[in-house]
Amino acid sequence: MTDPTTDTFFSSHPRLWNDFHYVYPVISRRSRGLSVGINLNIDKVCNFSCVYCCVDHNTTPPRTDIDLTQLRTELAWMLDWAQSGRIWEDEYFSRTPTEMQRINDIAFSGDGEPTAFSGFADACRIAVEERSARHLSDVKIAVLTNATLLHKTQVQEGMALLDQNNGEYWVKLDAGTAAYYAKIDRSKIPFDKILSNIALAGQTRPIILQSLFSELDGVPLPDSEFDAWCDRVDDLLSAGCQIKDVQIHTVARRTLVESTRALPNSHLDRLKTAFTQRFPTLLCDVYYGVTQS
Repeated sequence: MTDPTTDTFFSSHPRLWNDFHYVYPVISRRSRGLSVGINLNIDKVCNFSCVYCCVDHNTTPPRTDIDLTQLRTELAWMLDWAQSGRIWEDEYFSRTPTEMQRINDIAFSGDGEPTAFSGFADACRIAVEERSARHLSDVKIAVLTNATLLHKTQVQEGMALLDQNNGEYWVKLDAGTAAYYAKIDRSKIPFDKILSNIALAGQTRPIILQSLFSELDGVPLPDSEFDAWCDRVDDLLSAGCQIKDVQIHTVARRTLVESTRALPNSHLDRLKTAFTQRFPTLLCDVYYGVTQS
């Protein structure tokens, strides 16, 4: 059986599919099923510049605007294709294991921070309407976010809508200290703002905390930094942030900074053990990486 933690079939997430501009299908190792991606950042602009970013900045995007009417058309077609089962007859997707041939989610995840799009709430509404029109109430609508803009009114409007429609929030936290955050995520947004926004989001609904740890310039994640990261998780919990799952990742695709490498499986297992010992009531999942060649 294909192993979704190691097979490169599950590590290739191209965001341009056929002649679509905004919607793309992915068989996700996290969801163990089909994730229908929505890319609201086709201009590849982001307020982070993570060392492990897998976005191809060497090619020019075919367009830079977001046409919500076309986005709706693409999403409707993709959901129909998947719901009918025809997707599994496609040469590429026929490799999908039988137990993963299902629609798991619609995910706002693309080439930048999805909440930066001024029409984010409108895009959320389109996702809700197209999902509801096909009676796919069990299909989650996920937002993968770096938390930089979760305090904005239009973002909170979109999140409030998703709260009523099986929404899920996968929120990034890659560091325990401001210095390491600056080194890994390389953003001008203050680290304290990230933490306060994560707490704000989690005080209203449960969130999934996503963290990617790696080796950089031959140096793996320091134990002291992981300890500090655990301290930040503790701070979030103390602030009333509801965390329903913690996902520990490492590098699975080519990276913006070539010296960024996947942590060995044994290192990830050690991190999970340390985390579970400190937070025995929190669910923690580990996703192993793919070493670059």
